[in-house]
Amino acid sequence: QVQLEDSGGGLVQAGGSLRLSCVASGRTASLLRVAWFRQARGKERERVAGIAWSGGLTSYADPVKGRFTISKDNAKNTMYLQMNNLKPEDTAVYYCAARESVTGQYKYWGQGTQVTVSS
Repeated sequence: QVQLEDSGGGLVQAGGSLRLSCVASGRTASLLRVAWFRQARGKERERVAGIAWSGGLTSYADPVKGRFTISKDNAKNTMYLQMNNLKPEDTAVYYCAARESVTGQYKYWGQGTQVTVSS
């Protein structure tokens, strides 16, 4: 089993920045890929960014390209999402997730952290 604990959300004005963190514990050696998802009220959950557990092979959803950066500190088993130039439409609950396969469903999820961007 793997446990994920995400944090770092908050209230920020449009144009501001936040950094989310996700600490993984347990059988992390089984992980292959981790990602950040978000879900706004009344909308479906969407994947924001992903990165290989070993680092590298990053990917981003079009709405956040050039503004968000996903990274990983292997020594700390921690994943980050640096969010710059935030927009009101970025308001959502953000979740970190991890999977043990190259493709397929994300099996492990954090509890979520609220990000609110005011205009």
